Amino acid sequence: MGLFSFTQEIAIDLGTANTIIIQGDKIVVDEPSVVALDKRTDKLIAVGEKARQMQGKENEGIRTVRPLRDGVIADFYAAELMLRGLIKMIPQRSRLFAPTLKMVVCIPSGSTEVEIRAVRDSSEHAGGREIYMVYEPMAAAIGIGIDVEAPNGCMIVDIGGGTTEIAVISLGGIVSNKSIRIAGDDLTADIMEYMGRMHNIKVGERTAEQIKIQVGAALTDLEDAPEDYIVHGPNRMTALPMEVPVSYQEIAHCLEKSVSKIEAAVLSALEQTPPELYADIVKQGIYLAGGGALLRGLEKRLTDKISIPFHVAADPLHAVARGTGIALKNVEKYPFLIR
Repeated sequence: MGLFSFTQEIAIDLGTANTIIIQGDKIVVDEPSVVALDKRTDKLIAVGEKARQMQGKENEGIRTVRPLRDGVIADFYAAELMLRGLIKMIPQRSRLFAPTLKMVVCIPSGSTEVEIRAVRDSSEHAGGREIYMVYEPMAAAIGIGIDVEAPNGCMIVDIGGGTTEIAVISLGGIVSNKSIRIAGDDLTADIMEYMGRMHNIKVGERTAEQIKIQVGAALTDLEDAPEDYIVHGPNRMTALPMEVPVSYQEIAHCLEKSVSKIEAAVLSALEQTPPELYADIVKQGIYLAGGGALLRGLEKRLTDKISIPFHVAADPLHAVARGTGIALKNVEKYPFLIR
């Protein structure tokens, strides 16, 4: 049997916005979490970047779906197709037989039993034989390079697409955690609503995302301010084309409410932290990971508000994925992995 048996080990960061697959310390797939399906037959047309380019531009025969909402699987069928499609993208040497998959998958720390079950089932249907799960903040801490099994407290704030995960980690476990469903997607929704209300211009999800990347900020006063971003779209009343320059100050005002909620959640997690660990956190600082950590001025704003230094991880977008990859290599050693 040795001739035919082959196990492929992969680590998956299953995100609301992007899904990243790591194999042998290398990121082999990094694609948006979107699938395009045929409306009549529900067959898969495209997955990842190709499907994202179709988003908002579909004809009546195609529908694009984001299978994950708020960090958890909302559309079971689409999630399974997406996982299969992305696993197929892994560059492979030609083989006669499909390999059996051993995988470690990331899940939000606030996941319920049902949500964990959904991830496990989707992974099994996509070909997984041995499936382990790890909580996102734990994976982020490992990815940043923190020794999670040390008797020291460290705090991680992971701002993803669907959830913001805040956790205090010590001795290889999560001591206190808070998972709120305010993250990148909500910031994008705020921008869409604001552009319609203030400028009377209709913008879609992709344009709002672009505005967030180009001029998104958490402070109205930045040292290296970005240039204004020109937005094109139809007027909401007349449907005539409009061109609106947007400054980072405007976007900072527009995101104020959501950023304040993230601030409040960080304070609430600190309140539940035992005093000995609190002292460690004040000394070490708090680490920011996830795509939301790239919001201009966020670390400064949080540092000023909470009086504890905040540090953005070296590669915040891939911190969780890298941590999942390291967990995959230490499956036997790490006791906090969920079977």
